[in-house]
Amino acid sequence: MRKFHAFIASISVALLFAAYLAGCSDHGTPPPGAPIGGDFVLRSADGPVDTRALRGKVLLIYFGYTHCPDVCPASLAAAAQALHTLSVEERPKVRLIMVSVDPERDTPARLKEYAAYFHPEMIGVTGTPEEIAAAARSFGAGYIRQPAQPDGSYAVDHTTRTYVLAPDGRLAASLELNAPADKYLETVRGLLK
Repeated sequence: MRKFHAFIASISVALLFAAYLAGCSDHGTPPPGAPIGGDFVLRSADGPVDTRALRGKVLLIYFGYTHCPDVCPASLAAAAQALHTLSVEERPKVRLIMVSVDPERDTPARLKEYAAYFHPEMIGVTGTPEEIAAAARSFGAGYIRQPAQPDGSYAVDHTTRTYVLAPDGRLAASLELNAPADKYLETVRGLLK
């Protein structure tokens, strides 16, 4: 009976963690006591990206990786569609940044190539495992590398939310997986006012 209870408890913990990674329970503005985001300096193909140097812009921060088969492309496509919809005056005031949670495979050059598929001003950044972990932790984002398959490929389970920083650098919102481009646009424009 003890083994059964331990088994049920481990399944419950796994389900709770999976729900956390999927970002199912968060609906926009972070609740009190939630992670508040934070500044980071990570590397792109064009040099260091320091979020403090981007003050005055709305930042859309997404933690993902270039080998992601479905979730990352869907989220980044919605964000990019919103950026394409912005006016010529609004566009320079917004940046979309993907932080790779797979530094082993995602080099700065690969991230630049990947980002270009979505939007010409999207920035892909990476760093050491410790730097990435610190950035993710400040936003409450999680990720776990899965065991490698026989062919050497592997997946990285990760939080599916897009974090939205206001021009003053505070975490203003987080958008759930499958949020439409209109929701991104509404959120960004609300912060540009």
